[in-house]
Amino acid sequence: MLIITIKQGKEKGLLSGDPWIYPSAIDNVQGRPQERSKPGTTALVQSSSRQFLARAAYNAKSQIAARVWTFRADEAVDHAMIKRRVHAAVARSAHAVRSADPQAMVAVIEGEKDGLPGLLVHSYGGVAGYLISQFNAAGVDMWRVTIVQALLAATGCPNVFERSDELVRKGEGLPVIWRALAGEEPPQRLMVRSANRLAPTDIRTGFVYPR
Repeated sequence: MLIITIKQGKEKGLLSGDPWIYPSAIDNVQGRPQERSKPGTTALVQSSSRQFLARAAYNAKSQIAARVWTFRADEAVDHAMIKRRVHAAVARSAHAVRSADPQAMVAVIEGEKDGLPGLLVHSYGGVAGYLISQFNAAGVDMWRVTIVQALLAATGCPNVFERSDELVRKGEGLPVIWRALAGEEPPQRLMVRSANRLAPTDIRTGFVYPR
């Protein structure tokens, strides 16, 4: 595991629960070169006095150098943790998904709010519809297989599609990809309700067709 040491006096944000670590706050990063250069590698974050602060996903290519997974010293970043958080997020959003118009895009996972920094997932059409996912940070990108498996199990929806935010993923040093991760790809044109209006939309890209 990598070890990120925070500059003296720069740990205040982490101690108050800020989940983002910027390059200017980092004194040094210890670990094998291949781990330091691999976006999303899990790192232990410590203070200048070697006090445990967090475990985070490190990305030297990003303007946000590390995104915190957990502030708990006794919580490992592993498959079990990722699955727990996906299931908890799906449970939290279940009522909103069930009660929403089936033609609306409903948030299922909302990044840091659900302890999955950089991951956005929206539901369209309920259980029989589509989950549109955006892996906007290197940490969740590394765990995509586990995340997709957990989404399938927690929601019962068989179709998961990845929609890249091109600007964000390039900023993270990640490839820009649009593809089905499970099941079928959504049709190119669906009617989507937003602000009480229906508009023909390509939910694979977010493009709204002109009327």
